[in-house]
Amino acid sequence: MAQVAVRAGVSNQTVSRVANDSPRVDPATRRRVEQAMAELGYRPNRAARALRTGRTQTLGLVAQTLATVGNSRMLQAVADAASVRGYALAVVTLGEDGDIAQAFDRLHDQGVDGAIVLNEATVLARDVAAAGIRLVVVDSPPDARFAVVATDHAAGARAATERLLAAGHHAVHHLAGPAGSFAATERERGWREALSDAGVQAPEILRGDWSAASGHAQTQRILATAKGMSALFAANDQMALGALRALAEAGRRVPEDVAVIGFDDVADAAEYRPPLTTVRQDFDALGDRAVRSVIALIDGETPEDLRLVPTLVSRRSG
Repeated sequence: MAQVAVRAGVSNQTVSRVANDSPRVDPATRRRVEQAMAELGYRPNRAARALRTGRTQTLGLVAQTLATVGNSRMLQAVADAASVRGYALAVVTLGEDGDIAQAFDRLHDQGVDGAIVLNEATVLARDVAAAGIRLVVVDSPPDARFAVVATDHAAGARAATERLLAAGHHAVHHLAGPAGSFAATERERGWREALSDAGVQAPEILRGDWSAASGHAQTQRILATAKGMSALFAANDQMALGALRALAEAGRRVPEDVAVIGFDDVADAAEYRPPLTTVRQDFDALGDRAVRSVIALIDGETPEDLRLVPTLVSRRSG
């Protein structure tokens, strides 16, 4: 640090401020110090900094699984947002029978400064508040024990359902997500509310597990019991992909015979056959806000809960 200070022509304190990303350094001085750091190969020692500050500059992330597209997209968004702010990321997956209390114990042992919990894992252990971890939950009802960052899933589902009703469909079937998922429950709620407001009785739903295979299997079941189905709202794009396959196998054209709308707007949604009309979640914004909120908690602040409204992306399927 002393060598960096000499080369940049500043004090050791200024070098320390730059290394710790303090806002109290003017841009020109910051650039000069960063150039000196690069030339000398100076890298702050994370372990030494943790001993001095009591912070490890590490965030935890808890997910049920990383196999789903939504969770993997959120992991990437959180990792990017954390990296930009100088934080490392420790990831814990629960699996189907995972114990979230044990997950928090593992993160506590790693000394994380705070943690973010994703989607299906938001069914928290009853002693979560005792875990001693500053916590942000993605997709959850408001809770005084932690900050919440969420998509307004119900609003997105309502928009999708209303679009199908406005196109003249007398009923809209729903391929729902897992019963234990907050996002799936909220999407189902938005679908039901849109039908109720239009005076349309909600058809029986079938549930998938977010995978394309489950979307295929459950759409086959819907076709067997609702031969006149003309509109389908799938709770995510992967299940919509499976639904498109099942419809093609049954000789049902999309959108001429059955209109299909998904949810998420995955990277390949525009490449489906036909290109998928879907509800877009802004995963990058969710991840960035989750990281900003947990860092605010670490800094002793109280971030406001955030609920982002998704947008309907019109393509050819519905």
